[in-house]
Amino acid sequence: MTNNAFLIKIIPPEGYNVYRLHFSRTLAIVIALALIALIAGALGAHAWQLHLAEDDVRALQATTAAQREKLQAIDHQADALAGQLRDIQRQDAEIRKLLGVGAAPAGRTRPTHGFLPGAAPTVALVQARLARLVHASEQRLSDSGAFDRLAHRVLNLRRLAIVARQRMIAALPSLNPVGGSISAGYGWRVNPWPEFHRGLDLAANYGTPVHAAADGVVSSAGWDGGFGNKVDVNHENGYHTWYAHLSRFAVSAGMRVRKGDVIAFVGATGEATGPHLHYQVMLGGQAIDPAPYLYGVPAKVLATLPSSGRVQ
Repeated sequence: MTNNAFLIKIIPPEGYNVYRLHFSRTLAIVIALALIALIAGALGAHAWQLHLAEDDVRALQATTAAQREKLQAIDHQADALAGQLRDIQRQDAEIRKLLGVGAAPAGRTRPTHGFLPGAAPTVALVQARLARLVHASEQRLSDSGAFDRLAHRVLNLRRLAIVARQRMIAALPSLNPVGGSISAGYGWRVNPWPEFHRGLDLAANYGTPVHAAADGVVSSAGWDGGFGNKVDVNHENGYHTWYAHLSRFAVSAGMRVRKGDVIAFVGATGEATGPHLHYQVMLGGQAIDPAPYLYGVPAKVLATLPSSGRVQ
């Protein structure tokens, strides 16, 4: 090496030729700096790649955590759906019990269970669980459709039964036609002459409206001997009600009347000794005591009517 230059000799093993590299100090410094820069660049690139790799790892960890949270959320939703399905099944059973239509077919849905506490759900487990829930929900929807049709049929039958019972009750004598007290009862009497009185004499002023005791059809409205002006209402269930000693009529034969409709007015026609209403109840062509029918249908009569409760 000289003061301002460097000399490098390269001698191969055979020694036949000698190679010399002669370069100045300045060139050596430049080469050294270039090598340092190259090494520094390589180290920087490697450090940058490590930084990028760390970022990728952190992003992957964040994505994995987010997916795990979503998976757990889906699992919780599956728990909620399973609970709702069980609630629906219980309500279904309770409604069927109330309607008396029998229990739902057993064994058509598979129960769904949550994961063990602390166990991390996997995609495969959650997917399998959701598939079971979907199957159970579809089965429940199918059962619910058939159950709804059956429930509507039962409810319609019950409504018809209720309407039929109400019509039966409406056609039974159950009110006081003039609201008056009984001045002469049903049975033997001596005043004004000895006889078996086949109805009730109800106290009322002349011209008081007379109301139909039940729904029915007017069989006749006219003069009937000692009854004077009389209305006969056929209730189409074996019962007839007679209203006698009337002053005038508000209906004619063939008219349909409802319970409470005004059909005539109190008078003193026929063999009456003063204004009042002779009220008579006929059942199967025979006179019966009207007193039990003045303020509602007798309990023993109601007991003979078909129930509108449970429909088979």
